[in-house]
Amino acid sequence: MKRTTPIAIGATAAIALTLTACGGGTGGGEETTADGPVTLTLAGWSLDSTPEFQTLADAYHEANPEVTVEVVEYPAGNDYATAMTADLAAGTAPDVYVLKNLKDFVTYSNGQQLLDVSDVVGELDPATGGLDQYEAEDGKSYAVPYRQDSWVLYYDKDLFAQAGVAEPDGSWTWEDYGTAAQDITEALSADGVKGTYLHNWQSTVQGFALAQGEDADLLSGDYAYLAPFYERALALQDAGAQADFGTITTNTLTYQGEFGLQKAAMLPMGTWYTATLIAQQASGEANDFEWGIAPIPQADASTTGTDSTPVTFGDPTGLGINPKTDEAKIGAAKDFLRFAAGEEGANALAEIGITPALTNDTVTETFFALEGVPGDDLSKFAFSTHDTRPENPVAAQTAIVQNILNDLHSAVMSGSTAVDAAIEEAGKRAQSEAGLS
Repeated sequence: MKRTTPIAIGATAAIALTLTACGGGTGGGEETTADGPVTLTLAGWSLDSTPEFQTLADAYHEANPEVTVEVVEYPAGNDYATAMTADLAAGTAPDVYVLKNLKDFVTYSNGQQLLDVSDVVGELDPATGGLDQYEAEDGKSYAVPYRQDSWVLYYDKDLFAQAGVAEPDGSWTWEDYGTAAQDITEALSADGVKGTYLHNWQSTVQGFALAQGEDADLLSGDYAYLAPFYERALALQDAGAQADFGTITTNTLTYQGEFGLQKAAMLPMGTWYTATLIAQQASGEANDFEWGIAPIPQADASTTGTDSTPVTFGDPTGLGINPKTDEAKIGAAKDFLRFAAGEEGANALAEIGITPALTNDTVTETFFALEGVPGDDLSKFAFSTHDTRPENPVAAQTAIVQNILNDLHSAVMSGSTAVDAAIEEAGKRAQSEAGLS
């Protein structure tokens, strides 16, 4: 089911709503301008709890009163891609739609379900995160990133102080992180607090391994680079410094609950969690405590310290244009993409705690002016400074390989298969199922 949320704009809206919302156009891709007000449709999901889509729509309309943007609600999670693919095939998809991850980009671009927006990309700030990830094999760009989450380390200042453990200072390797997790667990065991929480997603181990691991290459078929990262994760699990995989899965634990209710002192997680934590502390869903953001721990000391650029991972979230959009609306659709990926859109997103693809001093200042966001220098550094590498390199085989590696993750973290044996099996499957050599 989908629902449409219009922006109320008075008399202008009444005129604009008479225009075709989506589909049905000739889809030639030429940038033309409508004669009069224009209505664009924009895909989104979970509109009651995910305000970014309406925020961009409202901000764009305020700057461009002749254009109305209606947000069409789609299912959340994996169902989004299924529903969007069906609507694109049927010619009923919105004018502008979201690419939730890079795995979907290959499907859409290979299926000719995205308009060439290379001209828009050429006008954006080259510093925009994830900009090159939407370039296809033909050298053309078919989407623009409007947000770029990166994985950082959230930590509970109150629990660190209670345990008598020094807070992260930007110089941590994974060894330092592990030591702190075990020290906090030992100090606060009587209160049932664990040093850290590692959610059961494969990203929480494999994303860092791919970004930081030696000779790491998702499409090589050789996954030996995963071994040290899994060995560290298993060691912390075995020591009781983090909830074990089976408990997380069986009891459906959430990272919001474990960190927000102070059951764990640290949490490796994407920057999207900032907005959630602020909102939950304000509503009482999370405890009231002091917290901070630190760079994610590094594989070695070469990329630690505030005079270096820490390496982490995170896929961009992009916007693309439905090629079946009415030609008269393509100019407005491209301009909306320019806005969303530019500084105006970035500031609008930062004002609600969302991490935009473009981060500069102005955007960082906007983000940290929000009530509830920690204002210390390390948090600002962690938010604004990182070498963010993709979790899902753009390739036709990526989705197949990630499914294989998800099986590896479950087998290893549940203890059913040893690390080396699981890696060997994943390599064989990658060769046979994805055609990797």
